[in-house]
Amino acid sequence: HTFRKHQILSSSPRYILFIHLVINDMSQLALSTLLHVISYTLYSISVPFCLILLIITVLTTLNTPLNLAGMAVECYIAICIPLRHSLICTVKKTYILIGLIWAVSALSILPDLFILLATEPLHFFHSRVFCARDYIFRSAYSLKKREASHIVCLVLVWLILFYTYFRILFAAKGATADFKKARNTIVLHGFQLLLCMLTYVRPMFEQGLLYLLPKQHLSIHFACYVIVQILPRFVSPIVYGLRDQTFRRYVRRFLLCKVSTSSHPENVTKPNITSSMRQQ
Repeated sequence: HTFRKHQILSSSPRYILFIHLVINDMSQLALSTLLHVISYTLYSISVPFCLILLIITVLTTLNTPLNLAGMAVECYIAICIPLRHSLICTVKKTYILIGLIWAVSALSILPDLFILLATEPLHFFHSRVFCARDYIFRSAYSLKKREASHIVCLVLVWLILFYTYFRILFAAKGATADFKKARNTIVLHGFQLLLCMLTYVRPMFEQGLLYLLPKQHLSIHFACYVIVQILPRFVSPIVYGLRDQTFRRYVRRFLLCKVSTSSHPENVTKPNITSSMRQQ
């Protein structure tokens, strides 16, 4: 509501990416929570329904690190190339970037779907399974492809992270007096991206724990879900929302109902000039 109501937020690439991140994470949390509830209550569901939930969940999960990388680049341009920021970071280019984020995430999961359709027999799609990625996309090709794509994304996002934030760190140190605040912001950004990167190593980490504790499958699955999926998404509102002075000011106005008509010129009633002239 705050984002749509104020043009200063809806016309800023930084806030557009932030709102996309929030909506994406809300969708991911809702779907992943639904999958976990199903795994603990129903245990198994039909394959087509599971496929729909899994594909959307994987898409939104992979979107988060890519979105954060895009926000890192935008922050780098704003601090290190401020004179060209308005030319490089436009609203149109921001929406194109969001489309590219979804396209890259789709390229990671759609090949698994095609491999599944080509390798699994027809009766598999009429059966009920435990709805987890390893139980659906169980082909050796899918596992190798997933590991390769995760490694590529891991390397690319970390390269973007190190390059942009070290440049921001040096630029903030030399150009601003409040270096401590800039440094803390960079540390929080890096911490959040570090948590999101666990998405790429989760399969290997979970398999290692299952090898050591084979009887604790559900406990390991739930612990990995909390650490990898929930924890990073609690950091986003703090880093990009509440710590941002502009966004915090508008949210505070909305929550405290202090938005007066004087602060919104469009709500001010224009004087009736015609009637005044007639009275004279």
